[in-house]
Amino acid sequence: MDPIIIANLDRCPPARAILHPGELLTRGRQSFFGAMGCAFAIILATIGASYGTARSAVAIFSCGVLRPERFMQNTYAHPPTRGTTPSTVDGVHRRLCAVMAQILSIYGLVASVIIANKVKEKMAAHAGFLQLGAGLAVGLCCLAAGFAIGVVGDAGVRASTQQPRLYVGMVLILIFAEVLGLYGVVVSILMITRSASSDVTTCLY
Repeated sequence: MDPIIIANLDRCPPARAILHPGELLTRGRQSFFGAMGCAFAIILATIGASYGTARSAVAIFSCGVLRPERFMQNTYAHPPTRGTTPSTVDGVHRRLCAVMAQILSIYGLVASVIIANKVKEKMAAHAGFLQLGAGLAVGLCCLAAGFAIGVVGDAGVRASTQQPRLYVGMVLILIFAEVLGLYGVVVSILMITRSASSDVTTCLY
């Protein structure tokens, strides 16, 4: 018998069920794992991003209520001097915690789109499990990073409002928290690439 046919009978659930009737429950469900990986990637990353954004925004507006004269310092990197107008770039600097939280959702979106393009009706269970793992990797890493950014942004904005010299330290810790999500993206891309490599069995039946 053709070696390719033998490999498909052994590794692809629909065909393997012919040899092993007890595995009928796995027939046609390989793409389910890929679809769940795609969903987990964007859902978990969005939850992390929304938490980080909301937690940081609460701190920014709370400081604006308590110290209205210093609210602009939570919006701009440096308070405007007399006769000058703060720039848009400075505004982005002070909103850094919210911006970095939103980047996490982009990580999940990228991984989700890549996984969605790899999901097929007929594919090996090996590929489906790798896609599920890839989605969970980026989703959970971005979820953890979003929680870290939210907590650090909350405390950092309140502290830097009272003592502007603490702003640089807050930025460094935010960068460390953001990198956690990037680790998940790297691992996710490696797993997705592995699921589509040439040595993975192509299910023909």
